[in-house]
Amino acid sequence: MARHLIYRLAQAALVMLVMSFVVYGLIGLMPGDPVELMMAGSPTITPGDVARLKALYGLDQPLVLRYWHWLTMALSGNLGFSRLSALPVIDTLGPPLANTAALMMSSLAAAMLAALPIGALAALRHRRPLDHALNLAAFAAISLPVFWLGLVLIIAFAVGLAWLPASGVETVGGGGIADRLRHLVLPVSALALASFGHYMRYMRAAMIGALRQDWIRTARAKGLSWARVVLHHALRNALIPVVTILALDLGTLFSGVLVTETVFAYPGMGKLIYDAVMGNDYNLALAGLMLATGLTLFGSLLADLLYGLLDPRIHFR
Repeated sequence: MARHLIYRLAQAALVMLVMSFVVYGLIGLMPGDPVELMMAGSPTITPGDVARLKALYGLDQPLVLRYWHWLTMALSGNLGFSRLSALPVIDTLGPPLANTAALMMSSLAAAMLAALPIGALAALRHRRPLDHALNLAAFAAISLPVFWLGLVLIIAFAVGLAWLPASGVETVGGGGIADRLRHLVLPVSALALASFGHYMRYMRAAMIGALRQDWIRTARAKGLSWARVVLHHALRNALIPVVTILALDLGTLFSGVLVTETVFAYPGMGKLIYDAVMGNDYNLALAGLMLATGLTLFGSLLADLLYGLLDPRIHFR
């Protein structure tokens, strides 16, 4: 196990290194740079000023050399300075990272708590009326655009009933933990409903496949109760592919909640990465995208560890 863990960590470090170069290169090849944007906003700036600023920020150097300087700084814990926020990148990432973590983990937990038991129930009632009804609900959830769903929730519960706030992370002036939780309800509901259908369908398919295995019939022939067969044999094996899908979705959720954050004016990482890319804030955009990559790799490693808990027959060498 320890050998496998070391191997996976080394593999993740290599992937992060390659991805950092790819992302840095793509951002560096975008048209325009911070100095050119500054020049466009200040007509009095002279060509000499532009040359001095490019030399100061290292923009007059080849892309590979600029990447090497950034990498050595990043390995020492210095991610650079954010042009948009006029703060160090680490300080800029803090609040949006915490907001997105709360939104992502809450919505993911809500979606899985609903999707896993409902998917298993649909598999147990395969091709029966209940299975068809649950499938219809799953397809309806998959078909709903998250921006439309968010607007409907705002109109219904924030505007119509006035039960919940429509945007932001807390009331102006601060309202404590309860107030922050109230602001999370609508965006979490929108994300959870939008992802519920996918996870429910994955769970249903995995559970149907597990129930058709020979060892399920063998367990029943040995006299085990149906509930024990389902919970201790079929369900644990069906969770293995679902865990894989869930692990790969972590990075997507982290950087892909831009639509939800925009609809609910929620200051998270999706909006931050979008603003950084559009504003040519190299350091901030690179740090945000690398965080998403790192989270995807962490999810994959976590899935490997969970495989052993779900199925003791799985061993790592």
